[in-house]
Amino acid sequence: MTSTNDEGGPRPVRVYLVDDHALFRTGVRAELAGADDRVEVIGEAGSVAEAVAGIGHFAPDVVLLDVHMPDGGGAEVLRRVRESHPDVVFLALSVSDAAEDVITVIRGGARGYVTKTISGHELAEAILRVAGGDPVFSPRLAGFVLDAFSRGTSAESVGDPELDLLTPRERDVLRLLARGYAYKEIASELFISVKTVETHVSSVLRKTQLSNRYELSRWATDRRLV
Repeated sequence: MTSTNDEGGPRPVRVYLVDDHALFRTGVRAELAGADDRVEVIGEAGSVAEAVAGIGHFAPDVVLLDVHMPDGGGAEVLRRVRESHPDVVFLALSVSDAAEDVITVIRGGARGYVTKTISGHELAEAILRVAGGDPVFSPRLAGFVLDAFSRGTSAESVGDPELDLLTPRERDVLRLLARGYAYKEIASELFISVKTVETHVSSVLRKTQLSNRYELSRWATDRRLV
């Protein structure tokens, strides 16, 4: 993906940043600005709806895509824009290194997946590589993808019809719940409110048709989410 600027030289790769934490978006902008002048952040969004509208408006080269957001996350953004914007490249940037998250967004059309421990220079390099057509993964995550697609299966939990009913954030809450975390601890771990945790748990109970957290814990353990 190479084009020129008004002076005839190669223009920067135009990046659109999607993450529901404004402070994190500010940090990424600053890191990329100081890392490589071949990368330029042209816009940002904090929700799925904003992302869909912004991608349509800016037509970026690369979208840096958060996996977990309150209104559906990266998988929902991919679902809503991939068909209408086939030339846009998506690179997932997430705190999560769970196998099911990686496989879900790659199957949705993302070209790579890196975690938020990445440095600014490494992130700029990853952006340039996916813009050039290469897949990019944080080292530990590449194995998930290779295993999933070489065997025609994903991590144990992917492809489970019941588990597929849950959003990525609901899976995060369920995973911590099954590990014995209290609601307050889950809220702190995921940077959400206790009320939001309660809402997610209620939704999971409804979708799984289970009665309490102990049944949920067994259900999650059976699917190797813990």
